[in-house]
Amino acid sequence: MEHAATDTAGLEDPIQKTTNTTSTTTVPTYEDVAEAADILNGVAHRTPIQTSRALDKELGVHCFFKCENFQRMGAFKFRGGYNALYHLARSAATTTTSTNGPSLPSVVTYSSGNHAQAVALSASLLNMEATIIMPLDAPKNKVAATKGYGGKVVFYDRYTEDRVAIASEKAQAGATIIPPYDHKHVIAGQGTAGKELLEDLIEAGGTTLDYLFVCVGGGGLISGCSLAAGKLAPHCKVIGVEPEAGNDAQQSLETGQIVTIDTPKTIADGAQTPFIGKLTFEIMKQRVEKIVTVSDEELIDGMRFFGERMKMIVEPTGCLSLAGLRKLVKRGEVPPGSNCGVIISGGNVDMARYCALLNA
Repeated sequence: MEHAATDTAGLEDPIQKTTNTTSTTTVPTYEDVAEAADILNGVAHRTPIQTSRALDKELGVHCFFKCENFQRMGAFKFRGGYNALYHLARSAATTTTSTNGPSLPSVVTYSSGNHAQAVALSASLLNMEATIIMPLDAPKNKVAATKGYGGKVVFYDRYTEDRVAIASEKAQAGATIIPPYDHKHVIAGQGTAGKELLEDLIEAGGTTLDYLFVCVGGGGLISGCSLAAGKLAPHCKVIGVEPEAGNDAQQSLETGQIVTIDTPKTIADGAQTPFIGKLTFEIMKQRVEKIVTVSDEELIDGMRFFGERMKMIVEPTGCLSLAGLRKLVKRGEVPPGSNCGVIISGGNVDMARYCALLNA
């Protein structure tokens, strides 16, 4: 993971590449994911794919981990954040009439931590100002990193206040809201993680995934990855994984409409969303096979496995996908010998908290 003080590499001039200016409220397609991959080329890390013979033996399947814990700012969120801000900067550059050059817009977003860091870092790279609405109980390391990347942090109580309403107030002053998941360019950017995983496996040895396990909060990552899977591995089944305490996506797919729940209490802070997005839901109900839920105890087991056997620090939310794979294998729902992709969403966890969870 990179630190704010050293993470200064960026794209040349944000107005040098071509892009479209389609509405951000339309449902993205695979073509948008492919475009995002071009925009992120040389900016985002093409994160590694790791395997574990011990886990393959335990589960009787072939596991391929896409390690977004090694992404810039420590999570997949950089992909969508940068792609969204890049498009915004490009649009501003093409519409400005100033003789002094383009005046890049300011942005505002709301996040428990990883999207906050992604937008703050992306804004810094693109010379934009960013205000981040964060919950009072956000992990301290994520708050510190967001500030370190140059974001202006405004706190709120996630259990009593509406973060969207707070962001809307900021937007009235001229800032553009970049939501954490329900945004065309955010979804497309997140989908590049799945695109890379599928492409690299095919290129390395002709491996095609049978299953792709993805964590679910607001649905940006899984909807983007499902677009990639639909194009590159159409027979691959995309499985979403949520905390037991926050199964709004599972309920939404089962009922056919977006279900809102109380803010869930779980150690997976990146999945403490009370509802999924309208855009993400449209994609998920067409392309996601099912949603499975796991307990916090199963997430801790995943943290311990990654730390002990794969020598990686993975945050609780990042362990959702592995926990879901383990659960479905135990249920007999994943045939032996299947090729299973697992997205590790991030590794941003407070070390004191990390140790406390593993020692509990």
